[in-house]
Amino acid sequence: MRTLYRAALSGLLVASSVCFAQSPASQPTLWSQKPDVAAFEKTENNYLAAAQKDVDQISAVKGANTLANTLDVYDDAIRNLQSAAYFSGLMQQVHPDAPFRDKAEDMTRKVSAASTALSLNQDVYKALSSLDTSKADAATQYYVKRQLLEFKLAGVDKDEATRNKLKELNDKLTDLQSKFDRNISDSQLTVTVDDVKELYGLPADYIARHKPGADGKIVITTDYPDYLPAIKFAKSNELRRKLYIAFVSRAYPSNKAVLMDMIQTRNAIANLIGYKTWADYNAADKMIGNGANIAKFISELKDASTPIADREFQMLLEEKRKTDPKATTLEPYESSYYSELVRRAKYDFDSASVRPYLPYQEVKEGILDTAQKLFNIEFKQEVGAPGWAPDIETWDVYDHGKMIGRFYLDMHPRKGKFSHAEMVPVLDGIKGKQLPEAALVCNFPAPTATDPGLMEFGDVETFFHEFGHLMHMILGGQQPYAGIAGISMEADFVEAPSQMLENWMHNAPVLSSFAKNYKTGEPIPQDLVTKMDRALAFGRGLFIAAQTRYTAISYDIYSKPPDQVDLDAVTVATMKEYTPYTEVPGTHMWASFGHLAGYSSAYYTYMWDKVIAQDFYAQFNQENPMLGPTPERYRDAVLAPGGSVSANELVKNFLGRPQNTKAFQAWMSKEFTETAGGGGARAAGVK
Repeated sequence: MRTLYRAALSGLLVASSVCFAQSPASQPTLWSQKPDVAAFEKTENNYLAAAQKDVDQISAVKGANTLANTLDVYDDAIRNLQSAAYFSGLMQQVHPDAPFRDKAEDMTRKVSAASTALSLNQDVYKALSSLDTSKADAATQYYVKRQLLEFKLAGVDKDEATRNKLKELNDKLTDLQSKFDRNISDSQLTVTVDDVKELYGLPADYIARHKPGADGKIVITTDYPDYLPAIKFAKSNELRRKLYIAFVSRAYPSNKAVLMDMIQTRNAIANLIGYKTWADYNAADKMIGNGANIAKFISELKDASTPIADREFQMLLEEKRKTDPKATTLEPYESSYYSELVRRAKYDFDSASVRPYLPYQEVKEGILDTAQKLFNIEFKQEVGAPGWAPDIETWDVYDHGKMIGRFYLDMHPRKGKFSHAEMVPVLDGIKGKQLPEAALVCNFPAPTATDPGLMEFGDVETFFHEFGHLMHMILGGQQPYAGIAGISMEADFVEAPSQMLENWMHNAPVLSSFAKNYKTGEPIPQDLVTKMDRALAFGRGLFIAAQTRYTAISYDIYSKPPDQVDLDAVTVATMKEYTPYTEVPGTHMWASFGHLAGYSSAYYTYMWDKVIAQDFYAQFNQENPMLGPTPERYRDAVLAPGGSVSANELVKNFLGRPQNTKAFQAWMSKEFTETAGGGGARAAGVK
C-alpha cells in the first residue's frame, strides 16, 4: 500500500490510537476489556470525517497557498488519517474479541481507502506543489519535498482512469495484507507428546508448565514461549522435527492464494506507475534506491557470510557425529540444538545457565531502567489504567519533569493476537499539540505465582530491539508536523536504532545491573556474561546466511512477473543457495513469513540496518556503553530528529561520515578472530 502517511514501523501492519494524549488520564473507555464495537467505529469515522474536512479546506483556499492555509491543514489530515489507521491496526492485531478484530479489519480497509484517495487528490498535490518553502526551516522543506515524492509515487499525475484503477488496486491490497496477517495470527498449531521423556533436555520450569492432560498427552504449541526452547534444548529429534514442520507450516494452505494475489496486485500497481517490478517501485523512496541495488546487496551478503557459515556448519556437523558417526548433513530443525551443544563443548557455555537470571519481571524492570539512564528520561506507570486486555501496562515518559509521551506493554501470548514481536505507533507526536504514543506487542513467557517466566537470552535481545523502536518513536515524536514525527521517512533505516540497542544485552555492566537469579537474588557473574558473549558469537555467519535467504525470498517474488513466481520453488532454491541446509519436504515457510505482506520486497532492511547499527555501536564505550557523552549525542543526532531529515544525513551527523562495514565485519567474524587469534575467516565487504 502506497499512501501519504508513512508506513508503520518497518512496513509492518500499522497499529493504533484512541485520542490525543495530553495527560496521564486521557485514554477513554475504548481501552476497556469489554468490547464496544459501536464506540470504536464511531471514533474511526470521526477521524475520517475530520480528515476529509481538512482536505476540503485545502481545496477551498482562495488566492495563494501558504504554509498556514495549506501545509498545516494537510498535516492535520495526515494526523487524523494516521490516528485512524493506527487505532484500527492495533485492534486488528491485539484485541481479545474476534468480532472486534473483524470490525477493525473493516475499518482498516475504510481508512486505507481514504488515504489512497488523498494520495491521488490532484487539487491537494497542486496546492502543495505551489508552496514557496524557500524561507522555511529545513524540516519543513524536507517534509514538503518528501510528500511531493510520495504523491508522484502514488500516481497523482496519471489520468483519471489510471488513478481510479490505482485506487481499486490499493484498496484490494489492504484487504490482502489484512487477510495474510490474520491467517498467521489465527493459525496456532500444536504437537502432542505421549511421554514426558520426549521433553528431556528442556529446562525444569518448561516441563512443569507442560503437564499431561486428562488423556495423558502433553500439548506443545507453535507460540514462541513453547517453540523456541523446544527447538533448542529438546533431545528428541522427532519432537524438534514435528515442531519445526508445524511452525513453518502455519497459515498453509490458506495464505497461498492470498500471497499470490498480493504479488499480482503489487505488480499491477508498479506497472501502472511506470516501474517494471514492485521491487523497483518499492525501493524508490528508500535509502537503497532501486531493485538492482537490493540484488547487489544480497550478493554481497552472501559473499560475506558464506565462508563463516560454512565453517560454523562443519562445527555443527562434527558435534552431530559424536553420536551419529555417519552423519553427512544436518536438517534445519537440528541447527539450534547442535549450536547449543557446540557452545557447551567449545565455549563452556550452557544457554540454560543464563535463564535463571532472566525472569520476565526483572528483565522488564531492567530494560526500562537501562533506557531511562541511557536516554536521560524517566518512566512512570499509570497503575490501574484501562487496557484492551487484563495484563496491558501503561507508562508515561518524562524528560526533566515534562511529560513527552506514553507507551503500552502487551507482552504475553494470547489467542488471536499477533504472534511475533513489534513496536506499533499509537499517536504521532506534534510539538505543542499531541504527545507521541506507542505500544510493544510481544510474546514472552508470562510469570505466575509459581512460575517466574524465565526468558531465553534471545527473548531479552528481542525486548531490547523493540524498545529501541519505542524510544525512536517517542524521542523522535517532538516535531512540528505529524508527517515527520517519530521514525525515519526512509523505511529502510528504521531497524538501525533497534538493532543497535540489541548490543546492550551482551554488555556485562548493563546485564549484571538487572539479571539476577530468581531464587537467590545474586547478579549474573561477569565470567558467565563473558562466556555468553563469546559463545553467542558462534552462529553469526549462519544467522546472516539465514537472513540473506529471507531477503532473497522477499526480493525474488517481487522482482519478476507474477506468472513466473513459484513460492515453494523459491523457498527451496534460496535455502540451498544461501545456507548449508536443505528445506524439509512438505513445508511452506512463505505462508507464515509475515514480512512478505508488510515489508514485501524490503526485508533487506534488517541486514542493511545491521551494518549501520554495528557502526553506530562502535562509537560507544565498549566497556560500558552507558558512559561518556555518546549516549546523549546519539539521542540528539539520531533519535530526536525523527523523520525531519533524511536517513543518510542522520547517519553522517552521528558518525561524521557515511556508514561503512568495518564494525559489521568484526561483529560477524568475532568468534573466529578471537578464538583463532585473528586467523579466522574474513568477511567480504558489504556496502
